[in-house]
Amino acid sequence: MTVTASPSRRQPDEVARVASEAAELLEVLWGRASTAPVSVSQLRVLFILEHNEGINLRTLADALSSTPPSTSRLCDRLQAVGFVERAPHSTSRRELRLHLSSRGRAFLADLRSRRERELQAVLAQMPARKRTALLEGLEAFCAAAATQIHDDTADAHSA
Repeated sequence: MTVTASPSRRQPDEVARVASEAAELLEVLWGRASTAPVSVSQLRVLFILEHNEGINLRTLADALSSTPPSTSRLCDRLQAVGFVERAPHSTSRRELRLHLSSRGRAFLADLRSRRERELQAVLAQMPARKRTALLEGLEAFCAAAATQIHDDTADAHSA
């Protein structure tokens, strides 16, 4: 008989291992909801632009940990399929602002809907009590992760 720790006594390394496994399974499930016509890198650009409307190429490159030329090529392809728009900066003629187009927003909404359907099929197989516990745990995780990301960003800007 295997004895497992009570839920309140689970060690962070055990939780991290299971969360990592869950993330990998999410990738498999989400892989069923094709991201065509965009690559994973281009999808990251769309997510960043969705939350940082009107940023410039250098800021986007920094967010991607990439170079401006590589980032520009990603944006070129996204502009070609109508997901990204470039607009001149209001005060600097040399600088362009990047915006997610209405077509890009519709693509992300559709992708999220397809991903959620994949998740709902799995969640429907879980007992209601376990779904509730998962929801509470994920809400706490999201709050902690957002705080960590915010703190890391603030530290980077103050350095």
